[in-house]
Amino acid sequence: MSPIRPALGSLVLLCLLLAACDRPAEEAAAPPAPRVQVETLHPKPLAIASELSGRLVAPRTAEVRARVAGIVLQRVFREGSEVKAGEVLFRIDPAPLQAEVDSAAAALRKAEASAFQARRLAERYAALVESEAISRQEQDNARGASLQAEAEVAAARAALKRARLNLGYATVTAPIAGRIGKALVTEGALVGQGDATPLAIIQQLDPIHADVTQSTRQLKALRDALRDGRLQQVAPDQARVTLLQEDGSPYPESGRLLFADLTVDANTGQITLRSQFPNPRRDLLPGSFVRVRLEQARLDQGLSVAQQAVQRSVDGGAQVWVVDAENQIALREVRLGPVVEGRWVVESGLAAGERVLLSGLQQAQPGLVVEPQEAQAATAEVR
Repeated sequence: MSPIRPALGSLVLLCLLLAACDRPAEEAAAPPAPRVQVETLHPKPLAIASELSGRLVAPRTAEVRARVAGIVLQRVFREGSEVKAGEVLFRIDPAPLQAEVDSAAAALRKAEASAFQARRLAERYAALVESEAISRQEQDNARGASLQAEAEVAAARAALKRARLNLGYATVTAPIAGRIGKALVTEGALVGQGDATPLAIIQQLDPIHADVTQSTRQLKALRDALRDGRLQQVAPDQARVTLLQEDGSPYPESGRLLFADLTVDANTGQITLRSQFPNPRRDLLPGSFVRVRLEQARLDQGLSVAQQAVQRSVDGGAQVWVVDAENQIALREVRLGPVVEGRWVVESGLAAGERVLLSGLQQAQPGLVVEPQEAQAATAEVR
């Protein structure tokens, strides 16, 4: 073999290596597109609800008062218990009141006796005047005395009825059914002297009312959306009402909207809305601070996006990243409505079928090619 042939082969190999080193860097393998989670928007019915704050109010509150003067002999009820309408609560000393009844009864009998005598005299004078045994003036006087005696009988009957009513007021009963609080007086207390003395307070707790307030600005925006046809009105008897307790947990019993007040508070510029909730276990107490999620309108075919997909621009506008058909991302300005079930309602800027970026928002750049994966599918793979 000629010594020139191995040298020639080494030269060819060296040239090939030099050519490989001169290839541009972009011919190297490109990095893979980043995998991101997206959500495809699908229209569905949405309930537009407002979360309003307020306090619980007892539908009926009765302040039990002493209607007659006397000494309290007995407190019958147990403080903090449930009482029924007509149940005895206090007993006031009835002896002075019974004496007034007896006196009024005696006065009535005396008035009836006087009326009987005057009536018989008027009857006799009526017969005598026909024979001209007496003058007509005497007959008229007798008839007037009889009528006056009858009026005195009616007054005596009214006095007896009033005395019996006062005697009945010595037994103080519950005007309504509900839970009674602490007693405001004790046995031996003198009540009813001058003003009607408060004895106890009864509050109805089942059902219970929640009075919340809404600003006129929110109410106007809602009415404008209803007039424009962007939202549909919900009948008050069909509106879903959820009560959120002080710790943020939802109350298990659903409520219903009763009415919205017709007067705006001049100091706060807000209007009161009242809803009603069952309270069989007495978990809700009047005066407690609560929040109420009230469904005020509906959107038949609405779009919503997850809160994590929304970013804010410098001027406070809402923005989302969308993925087009070529898997390139672009920033989109959107107009958002209220939050429904933890998601923003989209009023404009997005259409059904578009894909919204949910992950990788910090590294997102316009025109970046990504490998989209539906959020639900990605969650299933992780599991």
